[in-house]
Amino acid sequence: MTGLVREPRSLLVREIARRIQSNFYDGVVLVCLDRPSGVRELVDGLDGVPGRAFPPSGTDRAASWLAERDMLLVLDGCEQLDPAALGWLRKLLAVAPGVRILAAGRTALALEQERVHRL
Repeated sequence: MTGLVREPRSLLVREIARRIQSNFYDGVVLVCLDRPSGVRELVDGLDGVPGRAFPPSGTDRAASWLAERDMLLVLDGCEQLDPAALGWLRKLLAVAPGVRILAAGRTALALEQERVHRL
């Protein structure tokens, strides 16, 4: 979801996530990116998985853990992601077939098979 104004974009992705959360066995995780973020900040934001113990630390462990999940990852403020974090997301999607990403930002993420909806 792309658009210049953050508030309506954020409200829309949160409402979409709320409505489809029952489609994902492991639920929905919302990661709000309010400042420039790399892989570490992105992975740290994932510890909000309800009812699940997230692995201690390390981006490789996080990707392995997520590879076994059926979940929706909602990223709000994706314009804050640095190139390394985008690369990690590409790798994550390659190893975690049950993870879907609903991203909101000023621009598209440029990930393979991405569908862009502009506001």
